[in-house]
Amino acid sequence: MEQTKIKSLIGIAKEAAIEGGKAILKIYDTEDFGVETKGDNSPLTKADKAAHDVIMKHLENTGIPVLSEEGKGIDFSERSGWGHFWLVDPLDGTKEFIKRNGEFTVNIALVNKTELVAGVVYTPVQEKLHWGVIGQGAFLEEKGQTTRLDGGKSSGYLGSVRVVASRSHMSEETHEFISQYDKPEIVSMGSSLKFMVLAEGGADVYPRFGPTMEWDTAAAQAVLEAAGGSVIDNKTNESLRYNKEVLLNNFFIAKAKKED
Repeated sequence: MEQTKIKSLIGIAKEAAIEGGKAILKIYDTEDFGVETKGDNSPLTKADKAAHDVIMKHLENTGIPVLSEEGKGIDFSERSGWGHFWLVDPLDGTKEFIKRNGEFTVNIALVNKTELVAGVVYTPVQEKLHWGVIGQGAFLEEKGQTTRLDGGKSSGYLGSVRVVASRSHMSEETHEFISQYDKPEIVSMGSSLKFMVLAEGGADVYPRFGPTMEWDTAAAQAVLEAAGGSVIDNKTNESLRYNKEVLLNNFFIAKAKKED
């Protein structure tokens, strides 16, 4: 796909994410979130559905297929024939949304077959827009300013290591991983913002030894990798891949950019 086309699509995705965020905030400012429980016992709110509807209206105009957490299931027999497609999590961090701590995001990724092309991560409460194109760079738009992200400057994990950990998910394997470092600094964060902390240089490593789905990680991985970081599948020792028959990710380790 030509860079001019990708640039145009990212512009549409950014607008979709921002408008989806506005739909979320309308419900965030009310008393009734309409919380339901999905089949996997994860929560679903009115905001998830509202953001999905808004985002779909924007992305459908591109003519590119959309796979969304809150959309209808699409069989692998159909998905396996896709080239480019959108991978969307309309509200990542629903538990953080319900807690009203502001640490939730709108995630939209552009994928080509199994590999990431670009990603947009919008944080509605903070009005922060992270986006990146693989091989082209990553950026943060905030308060009218655009800053290029370089994935941070990790010191090779000498001295105090800054480990990102989830507020809502902390497995025994994660505790064991953290224990290998001497006096690590724990950076607690919800949703895909864990990846954004790495992209901004605010932490060194994010170990995830718990279940995630493809839509949970795609957009954030694209931003982090575009910023020079990495997200490595623990089983394959390669970057996480997408549009698998089973949409569950393997465990992974995300890292900020290392010093040369």
